[in-house]
Amino acid sequence: MRMKPLAIVGVLLIVLGVAALVYQSVPYTSRETVIDIGPVHATADRERTLPLPPLVGIAVLAGGVALLVAGMRKRSERRFLSW
Repeated sequence: MRMKPLAIVGVLLIVLGVAALVYQSVPYTSRETVIDIGPVHATADRERTLPLPPLVGIAVLAGGVALLVAGMRKRSERRFLSW
């Protein structure tokens, strides 16, 4: 049996929601110009963190569960109707 696209998206959202709840932040690096005098340029890499509120993880997780249930429900209704 193959999983329906709706169920696959639901599983992916569940994984992302759990990851957001576990890590609660996304680190990234930004490059900023420190000195810009004529032909002389100096840049610096700065590590920054984007915080993720727990509500974001909960919302993504709930949406994933809803899509997974909806994808499975469509499959079971079709199987029931094909009898």
